Amino acid sequence: MMKNKMKNKWITSVVLITAIVLVANLISQDFFLRVDFSEDKQYTLSWATKDLLKNLHEPITVKAYFSENVPPNVAKVRKDFKEMLVEYNNRSKGMVVYEFVDPSAKEDIEQEATQEGIQPVMIDVREKDQMKQQKAYLGAIISMGDRKEVIPVIQPGAALEYTLSKAIKKLSVVEKPSVGILQGHGEPQIQELAQVYAELSVLYQVEPLTLNDSAAIPERIKTIAIVRPTDSIKQSHFAQLDAFLARGGKILVAASNVNANLQQAIASASAAGIDQWLKTKGILLNQNIVIDASCSQIQVVQKNGAFQMIQQIQFPYIPVIKTFSKTSIGSGLEAVILPFASTIEYNGSPANIYTPLAYTSDKSNIEQLPVFFNIQRIWHESDFPKHQLVVAATLEGKLAGDQRSKLVIIGDGDFVINGKQGEQQKLSPDNINMFVNSIDWLSDDTGLIELRTKSVTARPLDELGDGTRTTLKWLNFLLPILLIGAYGIWRAQAKRIQRIKRMEERYV
Repeated sequence: MMKNKMKNKWITSVVLITAIVLVANLISQDFFLRVDFSEDKQYTLSWATKDLLKNLHEPITVKAYFSENVPPNVAKVRKDFKEMLVEYNNRSKGMVVYEFVDPSAKEDIEQEATQEGIQPVMIDVREKDQMKQQKAYLGAIISMGDRKEVIPVIQPGAALEYTLSKAIKKLSVVEKPSVGILQGHGEPQIQELAQVYAELSVLYQVEPLTLNDSAAIPERIKTIAIVRPTDSIKQSHFAQLDAFLARGGKILVAASNVNANLQQAIASASAAGIDQWLKTKGILLNQNIVIDASCSQIQVVQKNGAFQMIQQIQFPYIPVIKTFSKTSIGSGLEAVILPFASTIEYNGSPANIYTPLAYTSDKSNIEQLPVFFNIQRIWHESDFPKHQLVVAATLEGKLAGDQRSKLVIIGDGDFVINGKQGEQQKLSPDNINMFVNSIDWLSDDTGLIELRTKSVTARPLDELGDGTRTTLKWLNFLLPILLIGAYGIWRAQAKRIQRIKRMEERYV
């Protein structure tokens, strides 16, 4: 009888535990709690998103087109996106509603997804020990009233919160603030800043700005971007920029003091005169060029008899910047390429707030202009005796007149130029992020600046030391075994203690 009682108790316990697990899993589909241990809090909604959702005046509908029966790494995107939508729904008190559909299930749904702009992607799937390609959908339509935004593809590892909040923000913005891209002094045209324009135009009205001696800068312009001027800028134009700052305007200057020509293998001082204007604000844009052991590569054609060989060589004049101040502009940035940059210093009024933004590595140096490039030069560690030279900074205060204003100075302008039509090249995402973050900080309008870089963009293993790589490899291999072994020893010990206890009870 005692045995039957114990058996019934055991069965009841198993049934209860199973029921609790099933109910918990069902509830967790829509209501869940998680602790975010990710480095940049990818799974924690920022204050900007919370504020955005709290102030929604119209419902937002998200229709997510996601294929099912896909590999785990792709299925995780669907799971993460759904969990984020659950949080958006909760935070907005039901103002964000969503549904998930599988375009692969029905032909009419697939046709609908394609017509809406959701692009299928081809993924590799292993089936019966063979690799084959399968079409999958990973996109969404975000709607508010009769307006809508399309997310064609949500890539694994993408900044989900930024992607979603940006689309909602774009739908909810009634009047976009204007950003002027200065023209007329050899600056690149807006078409040559294709990636910057695409990113900025989501939340800003981006327009070319040509200064006119007979007319002031239009009131609608709140922020001006000056990108790599190569021709001389008239003093009257600098006076207009001062008047713009005096009324509280903000300016981003992305320019070095270098005019580099790789074809002629020479770098000379720029003639634009932007350095003299910055000097009146206390900013020194030095007449030098940065070299850094942490650098990008260039292709060099070398002749070997009758043959020509293309070789990749490290080129220290194109630094890869990896050290950033803990500011909203630098937050999340990992690698920005600044070709032919100049250093920045400050000797202005202590009443203004000067903040270094980006630094070279611990193995860097400067060379005074003019500089003749020697592609065959063999670089040594002794060539880089300096460390953490400032190549970007911000300045806040009364920069012209009595109104407080802001400046962002980046000691290079080439880093965001894609090139002319037909010759454009795709730039590093962090190059674009740094520029657009700067515009956001100056304009102080979107609140989404901290979200743009909320994903890991550059973590190359080949930059880790041999010892670190070996440690990580063995840790990945041994840690699961050690944990299982530790659990086995603990379980065996617990069973042994229980057995001894039972024997003592029987003995008594």
